[in-house]
Amino acid sequence: MTRSLSKGPYVDERVIKKIAGKKPQETGVIKTWIRACQISPEMVGFKFGVHNGKDFVEVLVSEDMVGHRLGEFSPTRKFVKHGGKMQKDLEQKKKEGEVAAAQSAKAAVADKK
Repeated sequence: MTRSLSKGPYVDERVIKKIAGKKPQETGVIKTWIRACQISPEMVGFKFGVHNGKDFVEVLVSEDMVGHRLGEFSPTRKFVKHGGKMQKDLEQKKKEGEVAAAQSAKAAVADKK
């Protein structure tokens, strides 16, 4: 559910204070724990370190991100690969195929010289 238009977007004052009067190129990463803060046009170009519960994920704000929240660009869950032994075997065969293809391409280049 979206926020009421009469209230306006939720942009935390502390985040605005950190970027007030600064240039994006001169400032480094601005650390913040405020994931619910909406991205405003003043934030474009700045690099934010958004906390995901464990560490800070660097987010470079672009014009396309305006209106979204900072937390959307800092995932809190890490995907763990599915599959067991069968998946490992398939990946190993794929890797071996790539290595063989690279070696044959290298040999073909050496033959042309």
